Amino acid sequence: MRCCFSAHLPALAALSAFPGPCEVLRSGARLAPALLRSASAAVRRAASAHPDDLTAVNLELVTLTEDRAVITWYTGIPGTNDGMGHPLPAITEGEVVYGTHPAHLNRTASEGRPTAHHQVELTDLEPGQTYYYQARSRGVAATPTPLHLVRGNAVGTSTFGFGSGGGPYSFTTPQPPPGRHLLSVALCNDLHLGETTAGLVGGLPLLRGVVQQPGRAPYPELMSRALVEEARRRGADLLLAGGDISAGGAAHDLGEARRILDGFGAHGQDYFVVRGNHDRSHDNSAFRTAFPVADGPGYFARDLGGLRIIGLDTYAKSGNGADAGGLGAEQLSWFRATLRQAPDQPTVVFGHHPLTVRDSVFPVTRGQQLDRRQARALVDAYAAAPGVFLHHAGHTHRNKRTVLVRAPHVTHQEVAAAKEYPGGFTLLRIHSGGYALNHYKAGDMAARQWGERSRRVAAGLWPHHALGRSVTDRNSVRAHDLSGVAGFAVRE
Repeated sequence: MRCCFSAHLPALAALSAFPGPCEVLRSGARLAPALLRSASAAVRRAASAHPDDLTAVNLELVTLTEDRAVITWYTGIPGTNDGMGHPLPAITEGEVVYGTHPAHLNRTASEGRPTAHHQVELTDLEPGQTYYYQARSRGVAATPTPLHLVRGNAVGTSTFGFGSGGGPYSFTTPQPPPGRHLLSVALCNDLHLGETTAGLVGGLPLLRGVVQQPGRAPYPELMSRALVEEARRRGADLLLAGGDISAGGAAHDLGEARRILDGFGAHGQDYFVVRGNHDRSHDNSAFRTAFPVADGPGYFARDLGGLRIIGLDTYAKSGNGADAGGLGAEQLSWFRATLRQAPDQPTVVFGHHPLTVRDSVFPVTRGQQLDRRQARALVDAYAAAPGVFLHHAGHTHRNKRTVLVRAPHVTHQEVAAAKEYPGGFTLLRIHSGGYALNHYKAGDMAARQWGERSRRVAAGLWPHHALGRSVTDRNSVRAHDLSGVAGFAVRE
């Protein structure tokens, strides 16, 4: 006989994926004033527009390493509207003037051609040096992407220049990771092949999704191809794709993802893939057919020249995909045993669901992370394995760096979705005495266009969530003994 309570368990499980009242109220208090400010600013811009005016907005310091910086912004025609509250593109030149003193910006970097989607790279910077810069198009200084919801800073490592209406802003380059460079690894996730509308995320207070412009390539495909090309251009030796490769586990979409990722190299040798909750299907055969694992289950460990890569299937369970991730008892036992076998070996772990979600603009639900008990078990395992230095996760579609007190030697890096703003991937550069994590947007022009269009997810509030509240959420350096890594054979 089936009791009344058990009959309602599926419904209760579904309800658990929604945010609680406290989460809704907290997010509402943040989001409502921001929506009102955005609407008011749009009205003021439309009222003050002149046909010859140019607006230069959404300035972001995307990438910051010891010797280079990548800066992006957008130029539009004031008073115009593309149908989504965004000005039509103004194609023009872009340049960044910069120097080591705010009153003496004596160096210039520019682009090779006019565009509305500007991306300028500063090179030959000095480690540990503070630089001041101003990005401008046709003499108009670009203004930052506002991140007031998270008290964030999109344009620098200090608040210098804020309130000036165009800078100059400032950043200080980090020191390089200690030791010699051994190899570079591209970390990516959430390709969502087969998706047609960005921003349709259950449980979040979104107004409407964003679709690709008519006649353009499906955005998951063009963003994935641009990611592969950019990762190779940035010198990645290895690529790890952390789940939600497809939008719904369809064989066609997973096959297309395989064809795209094969542009980087050979599966199981040059790149590795794990499953996300969106990749589930009725029998999971489609994912295993597209990305077979030689030893059977969807989790694995590989030794690559002394670097151990552990891939986890964080949705090894039944469910609708909106609930918390789970490893299952067998996988958790295997994971613990694998770390115990060589606790000091340099190790990167990657899986789709993060172990914890902190400082989120939007309501946090159980479905945004791994089951809490299993997450604690993983952290306990890390505490006894000093060789583990990085846990890469996706699922939240944001850049966020977290270090937990229980295992402070491990960086937990959430990486923004490849399929939408800000797009791209995070490059892990491994040195013998430490490592760096740097986020790169895809440089392909079509990818830039979609990245700008898709920033309007969640009524334009998506940058507060996805970009990273600080430069260090997407660019960081840590010391760690990685001398046991021998390096990686250069791909032909």
